[in-house]
Amino acid sequence: MTAALFLLAAVAALTGHTWVNATRWLRRPAAGPVEVAEAVAVLLPLRDEAARVTPCLRALLAQRGVPRLRIVVLDDGSTDGTADVVRAVAGDDPRVTLLTGAAPPPGWLGKPYACHQLAARADPAATALVFVDADVVLAPYAVAAAVAELRAARVALLSPYPRIVVATAAERLVQPLLQWLWLTFLPLRAMERSRRPSLAAAGGQFLVADRAGYAAAGGHAAVRGRILEDVELARAVKRAGGRIALADASRLAACRMYADWPALRDGYSKSLWATFGHPGAAAAVVALLLLLYAAPPLLATVALLAGAPAVAATACGGYLLGVAGRIVAARATGGRWWPDALAHPVSVAVLGWLTLRSYHLRKRHRLSWRGRPVG
Repeated sequence: MTAALFLLAAVAALTGHTWVNATRWLRRPAAGPVEVAEAVAVLLPLRDEAARVTPCLRALLAQRGVPRLRIVVLDDGSTDGTADVVRAVAGDDPRVTLLTGAAPPPGWLGKPYACHQLAARADPAATALVFVDADVVLAPYAVAAAVAELRAARVALLSPYPRIVVATAAERLVQPLLQWLWLTFLPLRAMERSRRPSLAAAGGQFLVADRAGYAAAGGHAAVRGRILEDVELARAVKRAGGRIALADASRLAACRMYADWPALRDGYSKSLWATFGHPGAAAAVVALLLLLYAAPPLLATVALLAGAPAVAATACGGYLLGVAGRIVAARATGGRWWPDALAHPVSVAVLGWLTLRSYHLRKRHRLSWRGRPVG
């Protein structure tokens, strides 16, 4: 009974923290008409994105409230005709510049080097840099609202997290954990106020930087060999004396990161080892997550079969509180919650397996992404 009560109390505390983050501390940029007077450069790195760049680029061309907008697109060694698609969509729009990327030099990974080249070629007058991935589709005022929030928050780096679009069963199981994890375990207010680089988070799908703060942090050159270049860039900003912030951009942007299970599996496998660092730390975190969120329904079943209804009820309460945390996170970030949240223990178990796979592949030097080795 003591163990069941401990699990119940721990999950209750974490779910309470999720609620506080979601309702009190999470920034939400305006979704309506916003206008910014400063020059803004939107930077779009592409590698084999012919199949999905069209809606992204069309949304960028349709941005409102940014009269001094320029868009720089970099074709990073694509072999599927990505550059031709960009030319067809952009036409002769003078706001768009298409670059041909160079291969990453030794010590650089592909994504950081692509972003580095983009930042170097951005309009010199631009005081804000907006990095966008090809799988992100922005609402008409998204860029203006994000830049306005960057200035209102007085930070050097803002990470407006898009709404994650899910379709397959695998996506519905795994993708909602992204927002749930940082809403549950990351103290958002402390992260904004603290100067500690270790207390940082960011999502590279949609990232807004003050250009001076970005340069002071060393830009993407400071994170040239990092798998999680977005989080490492946030840490570099903090080391340089800047501040960072997260924001809910579910009303401003939508993103479907992976189209099927193999892509999702490989995408998480390439980066989870970098998320946790030392294998011992990863084992401890995964064990804790499994204990708190996967064990309660199992404990409830075993206790019920053993004739211990009080223990079963307590464990069931822990399971329902975990489900409640998923619901809070989903509703706060525009995600799907019914009936997906009921499978939260399965989601956590799948995350544990993906983490194990990530370390296994890295140990055997078999991690790659888009045809390039990453670990």
